[in-house]
Amino acid sequence: MFFKNFKNKLLMILLLSLIIIPTSTYAYSNEVILGGENIGIEVKSDSVLVVGFYDVNGSSPGRKAGLKIGDFIQKVDDTAIQGIADLSKKFSNKSSLKITYKRGTEVKTTTLNLVESDNVYKTGIYVKDSIVGIGTLTFIDPETNRFGALGHEILEQNTGVKFEIKDGKIFKSDVTSIEKADRGKVGEKNATYDQSTIFGTIDKNDETGIYGDYNGNISTTNLISVSNDIKTGEAYIQTVINGDKKQLFKINILNVDSTHSTKNILFEVTDELLLKTGNGIVQGMSGSPIIQDDKLVGAVTHVVVDDPHKGYGILITNMLEESES
Repeated sequence: MFFKNFKNKLLMILLLSLIIIPTSTYAYSNEVILGGENIGIEVKSDSVLVVGFYDVNGSSPGRKAGLKIGDFIQKVDDTAIQGIADLSKKFSNKSSLKITYKRGTEVKTTTLNLVESDNVYKTGIYVKDSIVGIGTLTFIDPETNRFGALGHEILEQNTGVKFEIKDGKIFKSDVTSIEKADRGKVGEKNATYDQSTIFGTIDKNDETGIYGDYNGNISTTNLISVSNDIKTGEAYIQTVINGDKKQLFKINILNVDSTHSTKNILFEVTDELLLKTGNGIVQGMSGSPIIQDDKLVGAVTHVVVDDPHKGYGILITNMLEESES
């Protein structure tokens, strides 16, 4: 349903008309390599995200400077910083610093006065410059080697802010167990990581998914046609619930709506094994391909928290168009 690591308490948590069938007008292919693999995901920011504050000797330097959770710190004393290590170096030798930060679309500046505690100057700010989690690979375009996954953007879990990325990677990850979903409780895949086995690099974090260049081994024996000719009724999702084995699970498409950017397909899980194993859609299934009439039509994106048997998906054409733009 979404990239595991993001647990925003919303009614529907991130995990569905007419669109022209892809032709040579678009950069993507009419056939793609079908995904469904569980993947590890790491993204790194080109700045540092403020995710919280703490008090130093009864004072909060970050709050006093006017910083807020969700701000991206881009420069210190007019010098660009590339991560937490850069930020720490700047903080280590001065008690007052000029901070340039981005809030939404605005770029602002402020003065951050550090507070000394135990002979150390402290900022009172919790920050983050990378995120690691798991999700599901949706497709690889064999003509361009571009891949798409998740079907939604990566948000930082503490702030709910879209994570602005510098780069990232997808890598091998195997599912070890499934924690079942329940009404009001989101289930999740538990998995192991192998960051030494890299499948691709990420260069885009968009509301429709994450995208990049696939550089693992590509086999064209698993090609599937792309279609936006989607209808209510029987369909399948392909995902992993154990190890690295991809499996098909039966769903029933309840409604199709092309007016939304991501929630285009409303469906319910009808597969007995998936209901028994996870009680429906769980974290880590974001990006799982939706297949109908032997064609790729969409990808899982969200779960309905009050009824985890139901979920949403995005039209695959929305992802493909963004992957090449």
